[in-house]
Amino acid sequence: MLRTHTCGELDALAKGTDVTLAGWVGSRRDHGGLIFIDLRDRYGITQVVFHPDKNPKAYDIANKARPEHVLLVRGTVLKRPDEMVNEKIPTGTIEVEVMSAEILSPAKTPPFEIEAETEPEKEVNEERRMQYRYLDLRRSRMKRNMAARNAAVFSFRSVLQAEKFLEIETPLLTKSTPEGARDYLVPSRQHPGMFYSLPQSPQQYKQLLMVGGIDRYFQVAKCLRDEDTRGDRQAEFTQLDIELSFVERDDVLNLVERLIRTCITTLSEKGFIKKRLLYQQFPRIPYDEVMLKYGVDKPDLRFGMEIYDITETVRGCGFSVFTDAISLGGVVRALCIGGGVSRLTRSAIDELTELVRKYGAKGLAFIKVKEKRNDGSGFENESPILKYLDDDVVQRIITQLQATSGDIIFFGADARGIVQESLGQLRAELGKRLDLIDPDVLAPAFVIDFPLFEPDRENGHYAPMHHMFTMPRSEDLALLDTDPHRVKSWQYDTVMNGYEIGGGSIRIHRKDIQEKIFERIGFSEERRAMFTHMLEAFEYGAPPHGGIALGIDRLLMILLGEPSIREVIAFPKTGDGRDLTVGAPNNVEQSQLKELGLKIHVKP
Repeated sequence: MLRTHTCGELDALAKGTDVTLAGWVGSRRDHGGLIFIDLRDRYGITQVVFHPDKNPKAYDIANKARPEHVLLVRGTVLKRPDEMVNEKIPTGTIEVEVMSAEILSPAKTPPFEIEAETEPEKEVNEERRMQYRYLDLRRSRMKRNMAARNAAVFSFRSVLQAEKFLEIETPLLTKSTPEGARDYLVPSRQHPGMFYSLPQSPQQYKQLLMVGGIDRYFQVAKCLRDEDTRGDRQAEFTQLDIELSFVERDDVLNLVERLIRTCITTLSEKGFIKKRLLYQQFPRIPYDEVMLKYGVDKPDLRFGMEIYDITETVRGCGFSVFTDAISLGGVVRALCIGGGVSRLTRSAIDELTELVRKYGAKGLAFIKVKEKRNDGSGFENESPILKYLDDDVVQRIITQLQATSGDIIFFGADARGIVQESLGQLRAELGKRLDLIDPDVLAPAFVIDFPLFEPDRENGHYAPMHHMFTMPRSEDLALLDTDPHRVKSWQYDTVMNGYEIGGGSIRIHRKDIQEKIFERIGFSEERRAMFTHMLEAFEYGAPPHGGIALGIDRLLMILLGEPSIREVIAFPKTGDGRDLTVGAPNNVEQSQLKELGLKIHVKP
C-alpha cells in the first residue's frame, strides 16, 4: 500500500505517529513561508504543512503542487494549537508535518471547481458535470451518494441472505418479447438476421427459477428500456428483483417493508440521512380508494387534502357543467384548500387552471368560502358559479368537504379519468405551493387490489394494468369471459412521497389462465408462440409464486433528497439518452456493420 492511512481517519490519538498519505490537492494556502495543503480522498481531508527550513525538498514540491494534483506525503502527526482546531471535520484536531513529498500525477485545471468538503459546492452546469463525471465524483455530494448507495444495497443483501434467498444472475442477452416498453436490440453475428434483446426486467427468468425449485431468489438487476428519460427514470436503471414461491400477497409486502425499514435505519445510523417515517406500519390502500382520495396511484401522503366525490350531491343541481358530465357517465369531485382564500391569489388560481388543462380538464371551477352573513344564516360565499347553484346545494358541498370560512373549494367535472388525473396533479402542486410537505418525512405505502386491465382498450383489446403475468383473483376468474374490466388482480405497488418505488404481483402459474390472458389482450398465435417456453414450463409443475422489483435509483433519490436519479447513479444518461462521459452512443466502423450483415438507413 502506498499509504498508511486515509485522509479521513487521523485524530489527536495519532499524535507523534509517522504516516504516509495520498490524495488530491484541495485548497492550498501560503502563510508567511509555511504552505498548508488540504489533502483530500474519498474519506475526508487532512491538513498537511510544509516548512521551507525543515524540509526544503518537500517545500519545493508544495510550491509546484496545484489543485487536483495527486500527491503523496510522508510526515508526522502533530496536534493543532487549540485556536487552530477545525471542528467542522473529523481530522480538525491534527495536521501532518511533511518530511517528504512526491507528485504522483499532475492535473490540468479542472473545468469546474471541486470544493473542499468544508465549503459549499458551487452550482455547475449539469451537462458539464456529466461530461466530466470522473471529476464530479470527487465532490462531497457525489461521494456521499455513492457511499449511501453501497450501504443501501448491502442492507438489502443482509436481510435477504438472512432469510435464505439465493442471489442469482440472469442473462443480459435474451429474447425479444412484447411486454410493453420498447426493447434494446442486439444483432447476432453468429445468427445473421436474428437479434437478442436486452432485458426490460428479469421477469420471465425469475418465474422460470421458481419452476426450477429456487424458491427464494433475488438480484440487483440492470434493466434496459428504450424509453424517453425524465428526472425519475432512465433508459438504464437498477432494481432489487425478488421472487418467492408458496407465498401470498402479504408475505411479499411484509418482506418489502422489512427491506425498506432496514435500509432507512442503515442510512440513518451511518449519517447519510435524517428522516422519519410517518407511519408505524406501512398503510395498504386499495386502488379504488387511492384514485378517489388522491387522483393518482402513487400519492404523496405527507399531507392530507383529500379529494371528495360529490357526484350524488350535485346530481340534478341545474349547473350544466356538473349535470352534463354526470349525464355522460362522468363524475364531479372536489378538493378543499384550507385557508386558500388568503393563500391563493387570483393569478395563482389562473395558473392552477392552466395546470389542470394540461391534463384534459376544461377549466377549474371554485368557491371561496367566506364569513357568515350578518344575519347568521349561512356563508357569504364568492364564486362565478354560485348563480347556477341553489344555496342548499352549496351548503351540502361545504358540509361534505368540512370546509370552513377562508377555504377554497376546487371542482373537477368530466370523465372519471380526466377528473382523477387533473385533481391529482392539482393536489400535488398545491402541496408544494402551500408548503405542506415536510422534506424530512417519509410516507411509504402499498397500493393493492388493482384492476387486472386498464379502463380503456388498446386497438380493441384489453391492456394489462401491470403486466400479462399477473394473477387474477380466483373469485373473478369467471369474469374474464363476461366482464374483464371488473376483474381484480393480485398486483401491488410500493409508493413513497409521490413516487412509485416498486411494483409486483402474485404471478400466473397455470398454463390455462396464462393462455386466457393472452386471448383477452389480443395476442395472435405468432405472439403467443414467443412465450412457448413459459407455457411449457408451467406444464412441469409450477408452484404458486410472486415477487416485486424495487427501483434502487428512485428509492435513493427520495431518501437522499436529490432532485433526480442522475445524482445517485455513477455514470447516468442525459435526457436524450447520451453518456457524455464516454460519448455514447457513437458511430461504428463499416466493417463492424458488414460483419453483422447490417446497413444503416437514416430516417428522413
